[in-house]
Amino acid sequence: MGLEQVMKCKRKRKPDVLWILTILFGLGVVSTGYTQSLMAEHVDYHASVSTPYRTR
Repeated sequence: MGLEQVMKCKRKRKPDVLWILTILFGLGVVSTGYTQSLMAEHVDYHASVSTPYRTR
């Protein structure tokens, strides 16, 4: 395997790595947003249910 073949192989691999990193980043953004929305609903629900009425 010559140097030219190795360089062609490496050039072909770079887009694959970039796609994988892009997909992982996108999944991270989506899962973070989903988790934050669930936590906001969870906090709102417990705040409205567990807030005692003050008599003073």
